[in-house]
Amino acid sequence: MSPMLRPSLDVLPASRIREVANSAIGRADLVKFWFGEGDLPTPEFIRNAAKASIDAGETFYNHNLGINELRESVAGYVDRLHRPRERIGVDRIAITSAGVNALSLVSQALIEPGDRVAIVTPVWPNVTAQPQIVGGKVTRVPLACRDGAWSLDLARLVDAAAPGTKMVVVNSPGNPTGWVMPQEQWNALLAHCRKHGIWLVADDAYERIIFDGSAHAPGVLGEVDPDERFISANTFSKTWTMTGWRLGWLVAPRSFIANFSKMVEFNTSCAPTFVQRAGIVAIRDGDELIAQTVARLKSVRDLLVGRLRALKGVEVASPPGAMYLFFRVPGRSDDSLSFCKSLVTEVGLGLAPGIAFGPEGEGYVRWCFAATEGLIEQGVRRLARHLQR
Repeated sequence: MSPMLRPSLDVLPASRIREVANSAIGRADLVKFWFGEGDLPTPEFIRNAAKASIDAGETFYNHNLGINELRESVAGYVDRLHRPRERIGVDRIAITSAGVNALSLVSQALIEPGDRVAIVTPVWPNVTAQPQIVGGKVTRVPLACRDGAWSLDLARLVDAAAPGTKMVVVNSPGNPTGWVMPQEQWNALLAHCRKHGIWLVADDAYERIIFDGSAHAPGVLGEVDPDERFISANTFSKTWTMTGWRLGWLVAPRSFIANFSKMVEFNTSCAPTFVQRAGIVAIRDGDELIAQTVARLKSVRDLLVGRLRALKGVEVASPPGAMYLFFRVPGRSDDSLSFCKSLVTEVGLGLAPGIAFGPEGEGYVRWCFAATEGLIEQGVRRLARHLQR
C-alpha cells in the first residue's frame, strides 16, 4: 500500500513510548511510570470552577486568544513571578489548547521550509517534530552527562545557532533529563540571539518544578523587552495537575500576538471557556498546591535516586528539576526500546525508552516519579528483580 502522508514526514518516528505501552496490552499487574503525568487527579477547587462554568451555560465559542479574565490572570501571574522591567499586558498573552498546541503554533507561525532551528536535546519528541512538520531543518544539540549531572556545552549551541538561524528552542527544566539551564547560559544565549535576530523560544512547562527552593527555574522572561524575539510557552498541566484539561499560554512580543489569533482560529478556534475558568481559579488559589507538588516530587525524587543508586550497575544523575529520572544500566539498557519491552513482559514495569527522546537518549531510560512512594518502591523492586536475572 502506498503511503498517504507527505513523504517528508517519514523522518518523524512513531512514539516509542506508545510502542512499549502497546506491548503491555492485556496485562493487569503493571506499574506504569512511562507517561509524563502524576497519579493524582486535578484538585477539587479547580474542578468546581469548570463545573460552575458549565452550569452557567458557558459552552460557546470565545475569543481566539482566550477570555480576557484568563489573559489578565496569566499576565499578572507572570508579572509576580518574573518581575519584568515593564509589566506584562494582555497584549502579550495568548491562551492555547495546551502547551504542546502553543509550541506547535509557534512553529507554524515562524518557520518556513528550509529554516534552521537549533534545539537542546534529548527532549520530548514533539519539540523537534513540530518544526520538521512545517519543513524546518532541525539541528540537535545534545546535553552530556558527566560526574552525575547533565550539562550543556553552550559554545556548541551557539555554533548551531549561526547567523541566519530562525529559532532556538530550550526546554528547561528539561524532559527527560531534569536538566536546568544556568542563568549565565541563558544570559549568553539571549545576547547571541539578540545580536543575530534569532527567535529564542523557552519551553517553560516545568519552570515551577525546581528543587533548590527557588520560585522558578532560571530564565530570561523577566529580562526581555516587550517587542524582542523571545517567546515563552507554558502550560497548566504540570504546575497545577491539569494534564487532561489541555490548557496553555504564550508570552510573546505584542506584534506577534496581534497577528497570532488567526493561527489559533485555523487550528482550534479557541480553548473552551469552562476550561479557562478553571485556569483562572488555579492561578488565583493554587499557590499552596504548587508548594505541595514541588515538596512531594522532591521527596519522591530523593527516594528513587537513593533506591536506584543502591542497585548494582545502575547509573543515576539526580535531576534538579521537572519530574523525571533519566538513568542507564550499561550493558542492559543500551537498546532502550528492547530493554523497556522486556521490563513490561518479564516484571510488569512500565518505563519510557531513552530512544523515544532522540538518538542522544539511547542507552537511557526515563522514569516519571510523579507517583506515591509506595508505587515507587514497588517499581524499584521489580527493576531489581529484572536486573538480578
